[in-house]
Amino acid sequence: MADISKEEIIHIAKLAMLHLTDAEIDRYTQDMQEILSYAEMINQLDTSNIDETIGAAEQKNVFRKDEVVAFENRDILLQNAPTQEEGMFQIPKVIN
Repeated sequence: MADISKEEIIHIAKLAMLHLTDAEIDRYTQDMQEILSYAEMINQLDTSNIDETIGAAEQKNVFRKDEVVAFENRDILLQNAPTQEEGMFQIPKVIN
């Protein structure tokens, strides 16, 4: 079984642009180790006599027609916006 190190948790947090405290790093290291241990236990199960299944049910998605609908009162929608600009929601930049 592969162990996960604190350095790997720090690396993953850096990739996700998360700032973790030492206590969080310790907790996530332990949590990730438990997840990996569970996955290893599942990998050891004998599934040679189990039939493959794609889904539990043979149901299909019911798609609706995609139609553009004009909304008459934009001000009602924009009252939920923390900030707005030129009649649109203004959001913070999410990509560096």
